Amino acid sequence: MTSQGPDTELPLLIRAARGLEVERTPVWFMRQAGRSLPEYRALREGIPMLQACRTPDLVTEITVQPVRRHGVDAAIFFSDIVVPLAAAGVDLDIVPGVGPVVASPIRDRAAVEALPSLTADQVPDIAQAVRQTVAELDGVPLIGFAGAPFTLASYLVEGGPSRNHEHTKALMHGDPQTWDLLCSKLAAIATTYLRVQIEAGARAVQLFDSWVGALSREDYVRYVQPHSAAVLAGVADLGVPRIHFGVGTGELLTVMGEAGADVVGVDFRVPLDEANARLSGRYPLQGNLDPALLFAPWEPLERSIDAILDAGRAAPGHIFNLGHGVLPDTDPDVITRVVQRVHSRSAR
Repeated sequence: MTSQGPDTELPLLIRAARGLEVERTPVWFMRQAGRSLPEYRALREGIPMLQACRTPDLVTEITVQPVRRHGVDAAIFFSDIVVPLAAAGVDLDIVPGVGPVVASPIRDRAAVEALPSLTADQVPDIAQAVRQTVAELDGVPLIGFAGAPFTLASYLVEGGPSRNHEHTKALMHGDPQTWDLLCSKLAAIATTYLRVQIEAGARAVQLFDSWVGALSREDYVRYVQPHSAAVLAGVADLGVPRIHFGVGTGELLTVMGEAGADVVGVDFRVPLDEANARLSGRYPLQGNLDPALLFAPWEPLERSIDAILDAGRAAPGHIFNLGHGVLPDTDPDVITRVVQRVHSRSAR
């Protein structure tokens, strides 16, 4: 990807995602809208997560809160990766302190065949929330998102969060035809969910594959990459940058990029200059401060920020982010200070 010179009509984040010239490095944070903010906790009090995600006024306010507080260069749409599954009709809940819990895990052909699909008319509240949020953001770009097929499949097959993904891997290897059918259906759900967000005004999207770092490269290429590629290809005609991110994916970066990403998200385990070398300089990168370092004294934190900015210059473009989500007990004032440091240190 070559630099085409500045285009100040485009938001900073979009220019960086396209490998265009920027006057400073854009910054946003995964889970920036969430429990680290006291205003979020006050707004969410007594409201279940799924209900909050389907209430447009709440979604808009929660999405905008970190932009208002921190001055980040993008908003990430407030939702949860299982929201489209619930909207399609899957019986699940998001249990505080646990995460998504599926009432009847999907582990055989009949259950996969019975998995419902998702249509845009099942999520009018999502489109409404995006439109409202875009209007409220007043030019700050909104990033839409969806969970990737493997991570969605893991929740459905395991019945909830899993450390080892044993049932998921057993299905993948033991009945690859059923696995492919499951992931094909989940890819269609994720594609629909992303298209709804883009068509309502999202300027970029991120495909989250939270658990895919549990796989070998060989298994990823055989069992996962085609389905993630289907999602990314399924929104290609809409022309927005597509960010692809997973945790613990240092060994998968090249094949995740080849799935169709415009920007590759890098977790905190691989330095950005090393990630860029592995990717042969083909992709703008996003990342990759360790979220635990937000609890460290400012001096080592500042050194880490500066080192990441320096390493990111090796890539065709760089979006500063964490290497995973903001932790719930993070001091929001530290996040604001990180944004200010990124902006001042990276000014061209």
